[in-house]
Parts: sequence; C-alpha cells; structure tokens
Amino acid sequence: MSRPIPPSYKTKNWSAYSEALKQRGSLTIWFDPDMAWVPPPTGKRGRQPQYSDAAIQTCLTTKVLFGMALRQTTGFVESLLRLVGLDWAVPDFSTLSRRQKTLAVSIPYRGSHGPLNLLIDSTGIKAEGEGEWHARKHGGAKRRLWRKIHLGVDEQTLEIRAIEITGSNIGDAPMLPELLSQVPTDVEIASVTADGAYDTRRCHDAVADRGAHAVIPPRRNAKPWKPSTAGAIARNEALRAAKYLGRAIWRKWSGYHRRSRAETKMHCVKLLGQSLTARDFDRQVAELQIRAAVLNGYTALGIPVTEPVG
Repeated sequence: MSRPIPPSYKTKNWSAYSEALKQRGSLTIWFDPDMAWVPPPTGKRGRQPQYSDAAIQTCLTTKVLFGMALRQTTGFVESLLRLVGLDWAVPDFSTLSRRQKTLAVSIPYRGSHGPLNLLIDSTGIKAEGEGEWHARKHGGAKRRLWRKIHLGVDEQTLEIRAIEITGSNIGDAPMLPELLSQVPTDVEIASVTADGAYDTRRCHDAVADRGAHAVIPPRRNAKPWKPSTAGAIARNEALRAAKYLGRAIWRKWSGYHRRSRAETKMHCVKLLGQSLTARDFDRQVAELQIRAAVLNGYTALGIPVTEPVG
C-alpha cells in the first residue's frame, strides 16, 4: 500500500511577509527615542542605578543579534547612538556583565485571538565544550556542559509565551507545570500539546487544573490510570481513542502534528547561536530569555499565512 502524498502549501501573504523579512534587518526596530534609558530614582539609600533594565536589555540584544563580545557591544551601541543623534551614555562591559546576572528580561508578545493553544517542547544547547566537528574528529574534551530550554509556543501567533532554562539533568515532564504558571491565570488555555515524555500524572493534572485539553500521546506500553482526578480521566480517554483508532490516525485526529511548530521555534533559537557565550547559569538564563524576546520581535513583524494546494 502506497503512502499518501503530503500536501503542498502556498503562502497567501507573500508580499507582506517579504516586507516583514526585510524589516528584521533594520536596526531601528530595537531603538526607540522615547525609551527610558535612565531609570527613575528608586527612593532607597545608596547609589542609584545609572541605566534602566530597558537600556541593558537593548545592549544585550545587539550582542545576541551580532554575536559580539561585551566590549565590542559597547562600541557598537555607542556608534549607533551617535548616528541617530542621541547623547545617551552607554554602559561599559563590566556593567553589562554585572547587570545581566540579575536582569529581569521583558519578553513582549501580542497574544492570540481567543483561547490559547500552547505547544510545549524542549531542546539542549551547548554551554561549554568543543564543537561537534572537534568532538567527532578528536573525541572532544571530557567536560561538555549543556543547558535545556523548555518552551511554550502560541500556536496562532508563533510567539514564545513561556520559557524555562534548566540543567541537562532535569527531565521534560517536571517543567510543564512551571511553563503553565507563566501564562497569566486570566488567559484561557484551550489545549496543551506535547510529546509522549509529558505523559505523566502531574502533567495531566496541571493541564486539567487550567481547564485545558491535553494533546499528549500515551506511551506505547501505557496502562489506564486510576480515575481519581480530572487529568487521569482525560488521559484514559486519550488512551482508549489511541488504541481504537491507532496511533497514526489519533495523531491526525487530535491535531498532534501542530507540535512541529514548537520544534521549528527551537531551530530559530539555535539560529542565534549554537552555543551560549555566558559562563554562569544566571547569565545564561538572561541570554536565552533575550533570544526569546528577539524572536518574538521578529514574529510580531509578520508571519507567513499558508494554505494547502493541490
């Protein structure tokens, strides 16, 4: 029996999307003359901060975009401010390094129309160690450190709505409740789509507590759970449907294929760098959160609208 031919897709808004891609290369989208570069007085004793969180995040954003070191970032921002005619002072490299450790990164998002359909996935990114070619050729160093990125992506707008950074020793399932907690309680969540690694009682209960529908494939050796919670009942129904329809048909019927958009977003995160430049954990968290803010800024400019053809 021959396999079905996958459908082809056509971009409906190619003109607008092409213009959005051009805007992604414009530096003006990162600099706003009305930005609060100098923070207001804190009202506390001691030395007042000289630069706002927005100023630090803007400098670190250019660092992430162009893959520069901290000193080069300072010189780059100074030249940009001179070109646009702003006489703002620029933080030096030690200030950027110190503030990055405690920076509260602002990740903008537009929000979707209607209930939120959240796509969950995780991936690893290298923090220390040799590159992949060196590891294959020479075996690499024994010390290779990885961080795990856990993302929650809005299916409609493709924006990152939740992000958690952990060590490589932390599993996927324990972080799903943490991701859901980042979505405001007044935001209605319609569904949460994740892979089979999240097929645990805690994950299903966390999804059910938010009043959402879990699209999580049961494990191949899955057995029914005791129906003591709403999450367990919903999971048992998914298990019965998967056994009755077959896993392939269940995935198509439930819309599980939408999770591939989260994998695409993971690829976009790594396009900004295959490894981290920061060396301690807190600064690495800020670096990855800034990547999420950059990607949401790109997405806000425009995304392709496609339709199947043929």
